[in-house]
Amino acid sequence: MTAQPEITRHRHEIRRRKLTVLRRELVTPRMLRLTLGGPELMGFTSLGADDHIKLFIPGAHGEPQMRDYTPRRYNADRGALEIDFALHEAGPATAWAMAAQVGDTAEIGGPRGSQVISGPIARWLLIGDETALPAIARRIEEMAPGTPVTSLVAVEGPAEEQRIRTAAAHVGLWVHRTDPTDAAGLCAALARIPLSEGTFVWIAAEAGVAKALRAALTDRGHPASWLKAAGYWVAGEADRSEKEL
Repeated sequence: MTAQPEITRHRHEIRRRKLTVLRRELVTPRMLRLTLGGPELMGFTSLGADDHIKLFIPGAHGEPQMRDYTPRRYNADRGALEIDFALHEAGPATAWAMAAQVGDTAEIGGPRGSQVISGPIARWLLIGDETALPAIARRIEEMAPGTPVTSLVAVEGPAEEQRIRTAAAHVGLWVHRTDPTDAAGLCAALARIPLSEGTFVWIAAEAGVAKALRAALTDRGHPASWLKAAGYWVAGEADRSEKEL
């Protein structure tokens, strides 16, 4: 039997941490990065590039709400956790992030667990939109030198393209679109990308878009075991995702 990729699941101690905003910066006009830190960050663990933490923020009427975010970068030596916020929706988490200032308090929980992908992977293909870009960029940055990887990301325009610094053999492709629920641009670009043997494809976007991309790969005969797809958000439904498609 031909060797297959493996997804190993790791469980972590679930802790809520009260942290402080150490820094804020606009990575692009619509991508805000907050750096969090503090004594309670000690022991934080994130083994997977697509891990999720819970951010606890007040709702419109003061009631507590939770939203999922990717730990974009964690530096244990500096005691710093970076989180990127795509500034496209007007929900409570975006409003909180836009208003957050250095010295403000932030509360997070998790990650509950990590999924680590390994095995005989010869090449990576990472596909997504702005919400997936923190996970895509983190994975590329953490890859071993020379690892072949192609990223295909849909953003609003050239100003939203990010430069990803990595020792991997990275090819970055960008699709510009106005409607984040329209899969046409990503599917058209995907059709032009060869799927050589040993290519693992990771997808995360709006759920309908992710399903369309997965179907396009299936139609091309790409094995399901060499594919992981998730709907990071669902159009018209606040705080809903489909983590496994």
